[in-house]
Amino acid sequence: MSIRALRTLISVHRHGSFRLSAEAEHLTPAAVSQQMRNLETSLKLQIFERSQRTPKLTEVGLSLVSEASMVIAAYDGLADKVRSDNDISGNLILGAVPTTLTGLLPLALSRLKIRVVPGLSNQLLLQLDRGQIHAAVISQPEVLSHSLSFSKIATEALVLLVSASTKQIPPEELLRSQPFIRFNRDAIVGRQIEAWLQGQGISVKDTMELEGLEAISSMVAANLGISIVPERCITKSDQLPVKTVSLGKNAPTRTLGLVRRSNTPKVRIIGATETALSKAVELGSLQYIS
Repeated sequence: MSIRALRTLISVHRHGSFRLSAEAEHLTPAAVSQQMRNLETSLKLQIFERSQRTPKLTEVGLSLVSEASMVIAAYDGLADKVRSDNDISGNLILGAVPTTLTGLLPLALSRLKIRVVPGLSNQLLLQLDRGQIHAAVISQPEVLSHSLSFSKIATEALVLLVSASTKQIPPEELLRSQPFIRFNRDAIVGRQIEAWLQGQGISVKDTMELEGLEAISSMVAANLGISIVPERCITKSDQLPVKTVSLGKNAPTRTLGLVRRSNTPKVRIIGATETALSKAVELGSLQYIS
């Protein structure tokens, strides 16, 4: 029995078939099948029911998956357990939504050795579930798996973004009359914006749908439309000629936070990352980097 075989077993359970597990683990289906047969032989257990075309985990197999997950977590956490309390070195793969990549993360992570993987919140949650990343900075989802833990970092109001030359007009009138640049509706914050518009009975004139806050800001600065975006918790010194307009008392907010698996072995470095993110929010500006 090997750690590799246990990882493959967990992958088979997660993906539901040898073929999909093989794709995720960069193996051939035959290699996955052979690993599982070797595992059954070494443990003298029937882990799979092979009477059907697609092998299914037996009750014993499902129990083994649970135990294997704990073994893998303990194995991955060996270095962290023997490392001194003051040592937070180590490798961390951190997912992050695009809106945090040019403000919050550069300020928070300037002194930590972390690999950053960009993506939308739901994509990052999937990668976290698959073990491809260790933690992620995301917009808080409405529903979160019991196996995951979410820690709030900042709350950002959603505001109307307009060009610097836009006249002072009520936001509802601007939204109904001006071309509208949507925040990607595959993103949690994009769906929040859509729900707020519908709740307010506001019909907008769509012109484009973009993912990055920088891209949206550039379009707005060029007078190509207006948009609704999160108001950054970190300000930048190289601001474009745009301005924000409050959406009023009923303005929605989005919560940014750090999500990780509840049984992660990367407790210390994730804790240090969370502390760094919180301190960055307190500082509030990139000009504090020295």
